[in-house]
Amino acid sequence: MWKKFSRMNSCYEGTNCELVEICNREIGISRSRNFSRRFCASEIIVKQLNLEKKLNGHDGCVNAVEFNSTGDLLVSGSDDCKVILWDWARNSERFSYPSGHLDNIFQTKIMPFTDDQKIVTSAADGKVRLGQVLGDGRVITKMLGEHQGPVHELAVEPGSPHMLYSCGEDGLVQHFDLRNTSVRKLFYCTTFAERSKQPPKSVELNAIVIDPRNPNYFALGGSDEYARLYDLRNCRGDAFTSSNRVLDTFCPHHLIQTNNFHITGLAFSNSSELLVTYSDELIYLFQKNMGLGPSPLTVSSENLLRKLKQPQVYTGHRNSATVKGVNFFGPNAEYVVSGSDCGHIYIWKKKGAPLVKLMVGDRNVVNHIEPHPHLPILATCGIENNVKIWTPMIMESNRQGREDHSRVTLTPDVIMHVLRLQRRQASAFTERRYSAADIDSDEENEWESYNLQVLDGNVSFEEDSTEYASECNIS
Repeated sequence: MWKKFSRMNSCYEGTNCELVEICNREIGISRSRNFSRRFCASEIIVKQLNLEKKLNGHDGCVNAVEFNSTGDLLVSGSDDCKVILWDWARNSERFSYPSGHLDNIFQTKIMPFTDDQKIVTSAADGKVRLGQVLGDGRVITKMLGEHQGPVHELAVEPGSPHMLYSCGEDGLVQHFDLRNTSVRKLFYCTTFAERSKQPPKSVELNAIVIDPRNPNYFALGGSDEYARLYDLRNCRGDAFTSSNRVLDTFCPHHLIQTNNFHITGLAFSNSSELLVTYSDELIYLFQKNMGLGPSPLTVSSENLLRKLKQPQVYTGHRNSATVKGVNFFGPNAEYVVSGSDCGHIYIWKKKGAPLVKLMVGDRNVVNHIEPHPHLPILATCGIENNVKIWTPMIMESNRQGREDHSRVTLTPDVIMHVLRLQRRQASAFTERRYSAADIDSDEENEWESYNLQVLDGNVSFEEDSTEYASECNIS
């Protein structure tokens, strides 16, 4: 029997590996878990992502979206200070409620193992709030704590229905336990300063993320160039007396001590890789062994840096107008996803960083991309007043009413524009890293011509509507 299966597999040689996997699944020689993981991570599936639906209900820009643990519900927060819980597959609201915030909501999180009855939010008013769903469907809200400045991000302890952390532009990191009303101020994140210079200043924090592989570790990013890694077990002192007990730091070598760039988003993979996106710069993927140590200013010499491996770089997008996040996509974080000032969604393969998918996601700016926890589905939000759901076209069961949303090919002008975008950004990166001379326009044209040949058939472009075409200028 196995010889028969072997002969069947041999007949698939030279065909697409995803097709082989589907055939093996059908005849029962591929495990269900292996099949789902490989299928969801396949490049063919990613290239067929398409706009499935828009969730309309907010009256302002949508800044935050998150799936619940099972992926059947989605929560969103907006400039209208309203929170909506969506049954996204049915394109309907489960419920909505006024959050109690007085300014734009930046973060929404569904607490795990609470039957989706507890939602925590943070906003530009500096408050962290809890929405509690009652048995009769009403939602009551209360303030958990506050910062002296906007709170862009919250981090929920993996698998915990009670524990979460916040970071704010005041540089403060706080710990919350929903079982009581106490709030613990862990520490103020401060800049690295040499002894002979002025005392360190607070870092305005934009991002906090917990390592899913080791929940004791968390990373912070903000108004300087360093992503800081901490161990929660070392953060037990009073916020006003405890020092910055940094475990490790990460920064592209050419940005060390530049003081011109800041971090807007962080993400951990399931193997503890750290993804960092910079404002007016690029996206970088750091492995564990790429850290600069707890005192990065002491390892800034060329001899020491030469021993450290450089992070993977992802180029093409623009992160300047807003505080953008960055994320992994795929069952084993096989892809990197980001929004852009030009309104596009960028999807790169993590290994080697080729751009495999480019979609128009907003008329202006895409701020946040949230992967489904189990399926190859994305939720995105930005300047528009809606949440968009993206699914592979082969998963769409109701295409009859959406013929007008068919795929079209990008014009050569748009493709050339994207290539110029990547060319200018890559050139700027090279100049900052190596202090190289300017490259003349003839070389730029040669580079674009070469890449048109390379990209043809390898990168999937999706243009949902010509009215969305906006320019993304990379400096």
